[in-house]
Amino acid sequence: MAQHERCYGRFQQVLELEHYLEVLERKPGALAGSTPLKQWRERGRWPAEYDRYWEVLIRRHGKQPGTRQMIELLGLGKKHGHDRVREAVCLALASGCGDVAAVRYLLTAGGSVPPPLESGELGELARYERPLPVVQDYDQLLSREVTL
Repeated sequence: MAQHERCYGRFQQVLELEHYLEVLERKPGALAGSTPLKQWRERGRWPAEYDRYWEVLIRRHGKQPGTRQMIELLGLGKKHGHDRVREAVCLALASGCGDVAAVRYLLTAGGSVPPPLESGELGELARYERPLPVVQDYDQLLSREVTL
């Protein structure tokens, strides 16, 4: 059952964005101009980090798939809580991740973020260096005619 904030004014609507996520998954282009999103922004439920992450998703995946991922991210708020989702989005932005799977991982990892990778000396990797193959012999095969 859906619960809404009570509206005491006449001819006004109080819309909950989470109730429209299923519909918005099918029509992701409607999210940007939707009334529930506008109301979330006005009530302070849509932090600036969400806009930045949405831009990252669109740049990485394209407008429609990126918006779909943003809608999926909003759905994670039902399960994990909006404060935890916001924290995970901030961590994902800080680490340069541009995928909702990264946020999902950060939510389920139990708050443990892996330590940053240490850089190593390239000299240690020199033992794996191999000479490039010579392909000139294959060019001779291209010049011959094949007879059957």
